[in-house]
Amino acid sequence: MATQLPDHFKCPISLEIMSDPVILSSGHTFDRVSIQRWLDAGHRICPITKLPLPDCPSLIPNHALRSLISNYALISPLKQQPPPQPETLISMLTSRSSPRGSKIELLEQLTRLSKRDSVFRRRLTESGVVSAVLNCFDSGDSGLQEKALSLLLNLSLDDDNKVGLVAEGAIGRVVAVLLGGTPDCRAMAATMLTSLAVVEVNKATIGANGKGREKKEAATALYAICSFPDNRRRAIECGAVPILLRTVDSGLERAVEVLGILAKCKEGREQMESYNGCIQILARVLRNGSSRGIQYALLALNSLCCSSEKMCLEATKGGVLEMCLALLDDDNEKIRRNSSSLIQVMRGNQGMS
Repeated sequence: MATQLPDHFKCPISLEIMSDPVILSSGHTFDRVSIQRWLDAGHRICPITKLPLPDCPSLIPNHALRSLISNYALISPLKQQPPPQPETLISMLTSRSSPRGSKIELLEQLTRLSKRDSVFRRRLTESGVVSAVLNCFDSGDSGLQEKALSLLLNLSLDDDNKVGLVAEGAIGRVVAVLLGGTPDCRAMAATMLTSLAVVEVNKATIGANGKGREKKEAATALYAICSFPDNRRRAIECGAVPILLRTVDSGLERAVEVLGILAKCKEGREQMESYNGCIQILARVLRNGSSRGIQYALLALNSLCCSSEKMCLEATKGGVLEMCLALLDDDNEKIRRNSSSLIQVMRGNQGMS
């Protein structure tokens, strides 16, 4: 059985085995690379004691400790060390005195440690790291946002964490990056939302639970995800259609935008056709919705009526034809075009009957 590695071999900052231990004027020993980075960031206090340091702190080589570490390696090869306590890293991440460079380094370390270790990912989420990482989004710093997204992506590998991430408010933050971040951050945000959507739709938390703002953010997330054709079938298989229809029926118009996209898929149309009251829900959007809502309701109705004589007949009975005729004078060119297209489909179906 391998001997446990002595704790004093580890740097208090990086929590890794020191390769070049040096003594700070406070009397504490650190790995040279870690403490130098701390000093280069402008800190003039000891990371441990928080006592002030000279303007030009001296770093005295700890030859005795370096020799001990070398001898230990010869006698008992250093085994792979368990990951550091996440609480320690979280404390440094949330500290107001931690400079940007230190936070980026900590996020990188947490990302590296959590990549292949599900046990460590669980420890992280249980320790409250999600809230600390999400706070990095509020800085407006694209570098911090990118590192934070990388860590959240790792945490979202586990289904239990997907639920926890949304409960912590991840969707709103990630959607904000998706809409206004750098190209790299937007790409990672889209991947993040795709990962969350698989479980979130199953749990009926996207578009089904929460307050109005949360529902709107969830629908926006699904819209962004389903803009990629390959993701539409996945969302449909997870049960998005009935959740979205219930959400539209409850008054959240944003969800109809997602339905307009999902209606392009055969599987999406089949689920809409099997949902009792689907045409009536979309018709209410035509009657009372905003310009954008009407546009996507028409898009969904066009797809449904083109592929299903039953849905076309139901739409006719529901007064959709008359509403489309009235929309031919609308100021929005897309609404006029989609209304005209739907009128042709419905009249063509009547001629075949």
